[in-house]
This record gives sequence, C-alpha cells and structure tokens, in this order.
Amino acid sequence: MNQKQLDRMTTGKGFIAALDQSGGSTPKALKAYGIPKTRYRSDEQMFDLVHEMRTRIIKSPSFTSDKILAAILFENTMDRKIDDQYTADYLWNVKGIIPILKVDKGLDKENNGVQLMKPMPELDSLLSRAKTRHIFGTKMRSVIHKADKGGIKAIADQQFDIAKRIVAAGFVPIIEPEVDINAPDKAEAEALLHAEFKSHLAALEDGDKVMFKVTIPTEAGLYSDIMKDPHVVRVVALSGGYTRKDACVKLAKNPGLIASFSRALTEGLTCRMNDKDFDYLLGDSIDKIYQASIK
Repeated sequence: MNQKQLDRMTTGKGFIAALDQSGGSTPKALKAYGIPKTRYRSDEQMFDLVHEMRTRIIKSPSFTSDKILAAILFENTMDRKIDDQYTADYLWNVKGIIPILKVDKGLDKENNGVQLMKPMPELDSLLSRAKTRHIFGTKMRSVIHKADKGGIKAIADQQFDIAKRIVAAGFVPIIEPEVDINAPDKAEAEALLHAEFKSHLAALEDGDKVMFKVTIPTEAGLYSDIMKDPHVVRVVALSGGYTRKDACVKLAKNPGLIASFSRALTEGLTCRMNDKDFDYLLGDSIDKIYQASIK
C-alpha cells in the first residue's frame, strides 16, 4: 500500500470521481455524452469511445488534485493508456489523483429485497494485475431495494468477506451497498445497514482499513459514528440517480461525508462541446461537488 496515498485519502480535502461505468452501464454513459449505439458495432469500439471520453475528462485542466482525491476506474480502463502511461500511473504521476479499481462483476437477481454481487472467481488474478498497475484500492457494488433484515445481513456478509480478501492483498476496499433512493422504506433500510456496519467493523483485525460508499442517508449524519472508527479511512456518497443539484444539497447536510459521483459529475457534458465549454462545465461541476463535500 502506498502510504502517501493512504494519508491523502484519510485527511485530504476533496471528493472521488467515479469513472467506472462497466459493460452494462457504458451505453447509457455514452448516450448521455452524445454518442448513440449506432456509432459502434462491437464492445471493443464501445470501450474505445468511452476511454476517449474518460481521457478527455482526466486530461481536462479542470480535473485536478486541488479538488479531486481519487478516481475509480473500470478494469478495461486500467489496462489502457493516457499519453503512453497506464491510466492509474497517469492519474497519480501527472495529476496527483489516487487510482481505485471497480472489481465486482455486476449484480445477481433480486432476492430478499437485495441484489448481491455476482461471483468473482477471477478476483485474485485481478488483484494481482491491479498491483502491477499501481492501484490503491478497490470498489464493489451491491444494491438494497427494501428493508429486509435478512437480505441486508447477506449484503453486509458478502461485502465484508470479499473486503477481507482485498485487504489481505494489500488494497483498501470500498464497500458499496447502495440503498435504492426510491425504496419505500429507505430510512429503515439504512438503519439496518448502519447496524451491520457496526457489527462487522468490530470483527475486523487491528490495522485493517476499509472505506464505505453509501447512498446519501435520509437521516442526516447517520454515518458520523462510522467515520470515527479506526478501521475506516473514509465514508463517501454516491449520487444514486439524484441530479447534481439535489445530490449536492443532500450531501452538504452530512458533515464528513464526501462525494463519489458518476452521473452527477458528468451531467451535461457532451462530445459536441468544444474544449473551452467542456472544461468550463466540468470545472463548474467539480467545484459544486467539492463545496458540498467539504461542508
């Protein structure tokens, strides 16, 4: 583990840029960017286009370590280059931004009100590759649709079991059990999840370090005590389908909770923009998210 990166993630001011759209979500990201499915005929062409989009964002003069602590990458992005450097190396060496890797393989079917992560049989080999690419941490997402105690326990059990393997491999895992913002019992689901966090944190070994990525809670400040746990490097929030404006307003009500936005970060950016307009809009987005993250 890179101690300088750990120190920055623990105490630095800023937020995490989520640039980790995978095979399933990439078409939506490209469509929002102004590139329809008719522009590509294969997955390889699709990933070429989304890498061009991510490269444009990362290389933008607005995308700096002054306000961005880290960026989450998709596996395909990790294996690609920006200006002859692997993406993670470019982020850290050129931009001073910590590279994080999405490692989950998507969601299983809903059961007991939740969607667990699909099996990850190649996790160990992926982590081995991530080490050679100088990745600092990982991220893995599952989803909670309703306040089912058994389902939420299963989510937490799976997330922490895999997190322990990731810690043992030398990375800081981001545990992401997203609570659907449209869940009818969202606040109750978050209370159950909070209890699971407390229970599992108490069982970690001394020195184990984890992060959490959560839906902005209905009860402001719900995760404040989690942030104080010695095992916890940071608690970050996803935008979850909220607009950037709404996500920032809700985030600012939770001191210590910082953003890890994807759609809200790139909202309004299109491939048709000239560089001046693109950099201005991206910079405005980054500033608004940063301000909400340091409240």
